[in-house]
Amino acid sequence: MSTDADPDGRILLLRHGETEWSRTGKHTGRTDVPLTDEGRAAARRVRDALALVRHDAPPARVLCSPRTRARDTAELAGLRVDAVDDRLVEWDYGDNEGRTTPQIRESLPGWTIWDGPWPGGETPGDVAARADAVLADARALLGGGDVVLVGHGHFSRVLTARWIGLPASGGVHFRMDPAGVSVLGFERGVPRLDHVNQRPTPAEDP
Repeated sequence: MSTDADPDGRILLLRHGETEWSRTGKHTGRTDVPLTDEGRAAARRVRDALALVRHDAPPARVLCSPRTRARDTAELAGLRVDAVDDRLVEWDYGDNEGRTTPQIRESLPGWTIWDGPWPGGETPGDVAARADAVLADARALLGGGDVVLVGHGHFSRVLTARWIGLPASGGVHFRMDPAGVSVLGFERGVPRLDHVNQRPTPAEDP
């Protein structure tokens, strides 16, 4: 049911910066791959993107995936992490961990993460349930201001899809580059997308 009384805060999604595996298209779920030099530079630059879309007040809560690439991105972006949340880890790719889509398609023609199959990993239903739990907890905190979730590409896209009532596979419609920022807001109580994949370009460096 819609209402005119929207909460003060919104949910900000921040994807970690570039890693060697993300640069080369390898699916990176459980593996703890560090940021590249460009990934670290982009994480510093993303402060500008955050400043453009977030409210002036400090976030009510900053939650972060336990992976080093996410935690380092949060620090470099100037965020103080309040808690590490294991639910913010990337989609578990199972047997496809560390493989590129062309490599996977050698044995599974036409494969995508959205359509499967998912041998040894999470299904869209598994990921959607995890995303729904994260969103419910974050939404309960919005009366105190923005909530920032620092995590990963595919899972952030699922969070975006679930926010507006799409299935997990609806994440295919949203781009989320390394060090990208998306903002989940409201229109009189109805969930909406305020910003998707905001990030400053290298040309904006001082």
